[in-house]
Amino acid sequence: MRRLTQVVILFVVVFAAAQLVRPDQTNPATDARRTIQAHVGTANGLAAVLDRSCGDCHSNATVWPWYTKVAPVSWLMAYTVAEGRRALNFSEWAAYSPDAQKALLALSCQDASEGRMPGPYTRLRPDTRLSAQDIETICAAARQTEANATAVPLR
Repeated sequence: MRRLTQVVILFVVVFAAAQLVRPDQTNPATDARRTIQAHVGTANGLAAVLDRSCGDCHSNATVWPWYTKVAPVSWLMAYTVAEGRRALNFSEWAAYSPDAQKALLALSCQDASEGRMPGPYTRLRPDTRLSAQDIETICAAARQTEANATAVPLR
């Protein structure tokens, strides 16, 4: 019994000490003119899908719920968001070349279609799950971007 008490006390002390190590959870400022919403518009529904299902990891508008303030979840979420923004940031869409935008939308379609995105995050935030219609919206935008890129202008 004494050993169990020591283990529990050690666990509580380590857990409490871990709360002192706080990762940065601030969102960078966003210029609305640089976002994907400003470039593709909102009529096709893509912006709504991306905001709901992709924005926490792939934009500068991350929502940080209470559980992301508790270590070690806070560390994991901060790392995941940093990696997500590094891979693709819809808030910085204008920074990508047209070819990169085309490739990123195609990859988004592929990842969504294969269930890789939004991944296990949906266990914590079920509202981020992509429906079949959501996936089709992403893929339709990717196809449209591809069609626009390959269209030959008439003179």
